[in-house]
Amino acid sequence: MTSPLTTPAAPLSAVRWTPRLWGTLLVLCAAMFLDALDVSMVGVALPSIGSALALSTSTLQWIVSGYILGYGGLLLLGGRTADLLGRRQVFLVALGVFAVASLLGGLVDSGPLLIASRFIKGLSAAFTAPAGLSIITTTFAEGPLRNRALSIYTTCAATGFSMGLVLSGLLTEASWRLTMLLPAPIALIALLAGLKLLPRSEREKDHNGYDIPGAVLGTASMLLLVFTVVQAPEVGWASARTLLSFLAVAVLLTVFVRVERRSPGPLIRLGVLRSGNQLRAQFGAVAFFGSYVGFQFLTTLYMQSLLGWSALHTALAFLPAGALVALSSTRVGSVVDRFGTQLLIAVGFALMVVGYALFLRVSLDPAYAAVVLPSMLLIGAACALVFPSLNIQATNGVEDHEQGMVSGLLNTSVQVGGAIFLAVVTAVVTAGAPEHPTPQAVLDSYRPGFMVVTGVAVAGLLITLTGLRRRRTRQSVVVAKSTSLEADRVPVRD
Repeated sequence: MTSPLTTPAAPLSAVRWTPRLWGTLLVLCAAMFLDALDVSMVGVALPSIGSALALSTSTLQWIVSGYILGYGGLLLLGGRTADLLGRRQVFLVALGVFAVASLLGGLVDSGPLLIASRFIKGLSAAFTAPAGLSIITTTFAEGPLRNRALSIYTTCAATGFSMGLVLSGLLTEASWRLTMLLPAPIALIALLAGLKLLPRSEREKDHNGYDIPGAVLGTASMLLLVFTVVQAPEVGWASARTLLSFLAVAVLLTVFVRVERRSPGPLIRLGVLRSGNQLRAQFGAVAFFGSYVGFQFLTTLYMQSLLGWSALHTALAFLPAGALVALSSTRVGSVVDRFGTQLLIAVGFALMVVGYALFLRVSLDPAYAAVVLPSMLLIGAACALVFPSLNIQATNGVEDHEQGMVSGLLNTSVQVGGAIFLAVVTAVVTAGAPEHPTPQAVLDSYRPGFMVVTGVAVAGLLITLTGLRRRRTRQSVVVAKSTSLEADRVPVRD
């Protein structure tokens, strides 16, 4: 793996962006924007959907979980499929499926059909996300050009999520169906632009066949893992069903690893995980998104259930974080070029820890200017530094024919981290639920959840710091060796 610091400086002509490059990036950003927009919009619309379709709380949960299941369960397959069948083809087909599923989701009058459309959307996103990221990493040369592209691309996720919260508050006032229908025309426009602008990519020729057993085992293990984690808070973490499901996941993953070691064309080449930078990027992605999803979940409950804020008011409270990420999008790439990914990830996690810890001070008096706003700004700055840097670190130094695989792996880490730690935070809060739910007692039951969120961010910081320590050790060894060599070359004088 290489670092942006060790990448030779590209000539000026190589870093000039043509209109076609900008067009390619905008199409890919639109797909990333849609993924985040869709996730945030549906959450605010759930109460209206439940009333309109007469759905129970457990059924409503599956409108969110169905998307997560399809997305998190099929990312590994989606990433490798993009490498084998062509990134452009996979991206465009999946984007078309996303548009159709969005249209159907806004027209159905049945809970099961709506959940099915959400699962299909998650499935299609599992192919667009790694295909889109791998198109960027194979179109933009490694170094300043790619770093800038990735910083803009990853910023679209935060921008889409923030805008989704605000738009859903506005659209739901008219009809919840608009929140389902809005992504359809955007996806269609991106699809038509992509047909013209996206670079053609050839299928991988020397791939030693298709790893069908690995694809089946990898997909089954991820689907079962996400399903088990999503259901655990409802059926119980210590229930026989949950324990047996986790045991089955462990068995499937063990068999999957053995198959991948022996396969001539594996779904995941396990050797890529021998890199310390790659492992830190994957674990960092788990900690980053896991902590943020748990924080966003608890903060939304706090603002709406305890403070009585409206959905739109809550969305506006989160807006400063998203706005800060959006405004910094074009500058993060140059910062990565100068300081490298490890340092930026460490600084970002440190800001995230401080932001989460500061939020522990919240009370029934919101104190927005003193507590909430500073926390949001710190977390927004952290997202602006960490997420682009994780993507850059995970994809740098990887051969073009494995970019889809690594992209799928990174997105899987993000989704699995979000699912696992959201379930853990939910379980912690539920376990501490008061018998007499006064507002203060409910807020006190939230604090252990916020502490878990802070602890996950601390773990991410510690993981990143191991990379900084090793880097300094290597640099000191190199300096020591060069100094001794120079001393040997100095002629001895009387």
